[in-house]
Parts: sequence; structure tokens; C-alpha cells
Amino acid sequence: MEVKLNNKAVVLLSGGVDSATTLAIAKSEGYEVYAMSFRYGQRHDVELNAAQQVANHLGVNQHIIMDINLRAIGGSALTDDIDVPKAGEKKDDTEESGIPVTYVPARNTIFLSFALGWAEVLNANHIFIGVNAIDYSGYPDCRPEFIEAFEMMANLATKAGVEGESLQIHTPLIYLTKAQIIQTGIDLGVDYSITHSCYDPAPDGSACGECDSCMLRKKGFAEAGVPDPTIYQGK
Repeated sequence: MEVKLNNKAVVLLSGGVDSATTLAIAKSEGYEVYAMSFRYGQRHDVELNAAQQVANHLGVNQHIIMDINLRAIGGSALTDDIDVPKAGEKKDDTEESGIPVTYVPARNTIFLSFALGWAEVLNANHIFIGVNAIDYSGYPDCRPEFIEAFEMMANLATKAGVEGESLQIHTPLIYLTKAQIIQTGIDLGVDYSITHSCYDPAPDGSACGECDSCMLRKKGFAEAGVPDPTIYQGK
């Protein structure tokens, strides 16, 4: 059984299926949860409304939204004037490595760094992030080796780490399929109707139903045998 140094945890919360489930898991394991979300220049910032609803629904000690401007550097379909790829469309010629244009450069490194700073201030020894290496889009910063490397760095780079207050990064979803994630969340009482996954929503917030994130969400609910509560455009 894992020994907790204390029960405070910073949970990265985007408002999507994975982060909502991660928050529910942290709560179920007895952690005192502090949720952190980001307004980073994403085109789908409707997700922040979902994050607030999830934080209220599941209950957190504090929820903060950090403002950072990744749109200033661009380089992603989520933060630049690049079309979000839809189902059946030819991949962009720049995607030679298999990493899609919806990858935001260094996003999880940046988010985890902010979470690390807050964790030090809170005297929290735990950070939760909903990365997944099974049903995901192929982003390099969702891999277990990245998380292991960041945790090592975190314990070298902080006052807490130097003083022996080691920090753990928890990735409870990393080896789960999207269906398993959804079933876990259902068992923990997550209301997925208030979550948001779409990368290219309509002005009214409805999901496009055709971006990679929507397709993974649809697949997850179908394979879990759970009705998809998402409001899709034109439906």
C-alpha cells in the first residue's frame, strides 16, 4: 500500500473525460484535492466552463484557473490558425512523425510545472494528471517515460525535494482504455454530461463529433456500453 506523506494533491483539470475521472479517483483515495486549470489560448476554452462544473460537482478544496498565452507561440491547431483535422481527412504533410497538429508544444511540461509550483506552496506531495498511453492521440508528453522523467526532475528542482519531502506524480489512467476510464468514472459518480472533449466546438459549445478527441470519446462510450451524453452539432 502506498504511504502518503500528506493527503494534499494538486489535480490538473481540463474539464474532459480523463481529467474528471482522475479528480474522482484522487477524491476516492482520500486526497484533499486542489484543482488547477489553464486558459492558455486554446480555441476550445469552453472546456473551462466544464472544468468549473466538474470541480463543483465532485468537490475540491480550491479550483484556480491560470492564464498563460501559448497562442503567442502557436504551433498547434489548438492555439494557432491551423484547421483541426476531422475524421476522414488527409493528415497534414507536417505530421511525418505521427504526432498530430493538435499536439500543443510542451503543454504537459508547462502544466506540470505550474502544478509543481502550487504543490510546493500548499505543502502537497502529490500531483495527479490524466495522461493516457492507450486510447490517446499519440502525444509525446502522455508517455510513462515522460512522467517518470518529470517526477525525477521535480524532486531535484524544488526546495521540498531537496529537504526530503519527495513528490509523486500520479497517472491512474495511463494504462486504461477510454472505455475503462469511463466505467471507472461511472462507478465513482462522475457526471460526464458536464464534461467537454471537443477540440473544435461550435459557438454554442456543441461538439463537432469529428475531431480526434470527439472520436475517442464516442469510441469510449460505445465500448463501455454507456449512453454518450455529449451534445453534437446538428443532433
